[in-house]
Amino acid sequence: MSVGLELRSLHCVRGERLLFSGVSATVRAGQLLRVLGANGAGKTSLLRMICGLAQPAAGQVLWQGQPIARLREEFNRQLVYVGHAPALKDDLSALENLHAGSGLAGSPCSPADAAAALALAGLRGRERLPTRVLSQGQRKRVALARLALSSAAALWVLDEPFNALDDAACTWLQGLIDAQLGRGGVVVLTSHQARAWDATPAQVAITLAAPKPTASSTFSAFSAFSASSAFAAFPQAPQPTMAG
Repeated sequence: MSVGLELRSLHCVRGERLLFSGVSATVRAGQLLRVLGANGAGKTSLLRMICGLAQPAAGQVLWQGQPIARLREEFNRQLVYVGHAPALKDDLSALENLHAGSGLAGSPCSPADAAAALALAGLRGRERLPTRVLSQGQRKRVALARLALSSAAALWVLDEPFNALDDAACTWLQGLIDAQLGRGGVVVLTSHQARAWDATPAQVAITLAAPKPTASSTFSAFSAFSASSAFAAFPQAPQPTMAG
């Protein structure tokens, strides 16, 4: 299998914190990359680096052997990114959101195709409702329905895609992911839910450790604690009382 995605010693720094360092992986065509780790470990930051939406402090992301910064529009045409929060306009219907979003992403679809994708997502009869009246799980399905229209995109990057989905929607999404892998695509995702592919060999896993505070942040916290402790050590002046 040819190499699709390659991560080379990625480092991520946020403020004074080093979230992760030396993250490397090679993901071949037809493989799943699972990004694991506790909250705050940098999973979303890593996904944004893979998409080219954030720059690593050090290291490189390569797609099909080329740095993604060099590929630019060619890479973007092969990428579908669905973030943790659905990127939807509340005043637009589910159908309008999906149709407009696909066009803005460079893969326009017909209203009929968008309606069919929403029906497969379990939203038949709700296509023309404003998304502001939909539940959290329904809104998530509207965002994920784009995957049903993106079989030509070789790389899917999904941030917690199973959150807020019921069992039927999870099964539908897993079927889309399995189909993407079956046609030689690459899928990158974060998820706390165990799915049927846990035992499949066609996957690569990265576990990000919880970030450690830097020396400067530890010193700041100690200084704040010491100051508050010293203040607490002084006796408090009695408060004046009002004569009755």
